[in-house]
Amino acid sequence: MGGMNISSVGAGGYEPSRQVGAARQEQKALVEALREEREGQPDVAEMMKEAREKAAEREKMFKRPKSSRRYGDTTMIAYTKLARAKSLGDVDAASGYARRQIAQLRAAKHSDSDNADRIQAAINQLQKAVNRAGRKKREISQEKLTAKRQAKLEKEKRAREAKRLRHQLRSRQAARMIRESGYLREAEIDNRMQDHIAATKQEMRTQMQELTGQTQTTVDTAIQQYAAASAGPAPEPEINVQA
Repeated sequence: MGGMNISSVGAGGYEPSRQVGAARQEQKALVEALREEREGQPDVAEMMKEAREKAAEREKMFKRPKSSRRYGDTTMIAYTKLARAKSLGDVDAASGYARRQIAQLRAAKHSDSDNADRIQAAINQLQKAVNRAGRKKREISQEKLTAKRQAKLEKEKRAREAKRLRHQLRSRQAARMIRESGYLREAEIDNRMQDHIAATKQEMRTQMQELTGQTQTTVDTAIQQYAAASAGPAPEPEINVQA
């Protein structure tokens, strides 16, 4: 009976020791897993660098245009020259000015991409000026023929027909002057519209820059909080072994 009691005590003492060893192995495996998880996460410095790079890209996207040139002024000058043109040579000069400005604006469109829409609007107006100059040349040529016919009729003492042609000629010239003043008005309205669009875009850029700054501050704060939370040692799991 005495030997049986000794054996029972020895078995009971071995069982807690085995449980303690298993718990320590589990603790070691847990600490190792936590270490591997931390090593697999991105470095805090890299996270902050990446966040700043993205913020810089957004700021570049919504940056303020560097050029303050008023591209729409060229259209007003072109239409003014066209309206004042009295001869075919004057019309050719106005058309030549518009063509040269179109070439310059197309080159500026590549170097000033921030104002690409504004430049394209000016190009479109100048192209209209070139087309309208061609129409005015045809009208002036027709008016010259009408004036010659009128002079011939007056020379032939055909006063009634000459008067009719004179009235027709003046009506055409008056209609052309009204139409050309409409061209100037159209260019002026388009310039105002483009100015309004440019101001709206600038306001949007300013708002986006402010929003980008706020977002960057939030991201930096979140990264710092993450770094502070990750800086602490891994929690040691409690060992609870019941004897």
